[in-house]
Amino acid sequence: MSYSLTRTSMALDAWTIQALKDLSEKWNISKAEVIRRAVRQLKEKADTEEQTLSPLEALEWLQEGGGLVAEEAEAYRTEMLANREARRPWWES
Repeated sequence: MSYSLTRTSMALDAWTIQALKDLSEKWNISKAEVIRRAVRQLKEKADTEEQTLSPLEALEWLQEGGGLVAEEAEAYRTEMLANREARRPWWES
């Protein structure tokens, strides 16, 4: 991975500094890399949450067909009924 680095300074409390040091030693990486990984992970999580529908939005989406076109739904229904009929035991016919 190649990227340019920019030096910056920040004020951290004692607990954060110790946690940063502990993680750095545990993972055998620099403190800066611990911060980069943490920020990257939080950004990915925030982006995912931003794209996730709320329960009400998800329900509305499902009630509107869940992105399924009527023709696709009918083709799926026909296929499923044919599969069920093909697997039906002879004694249920």
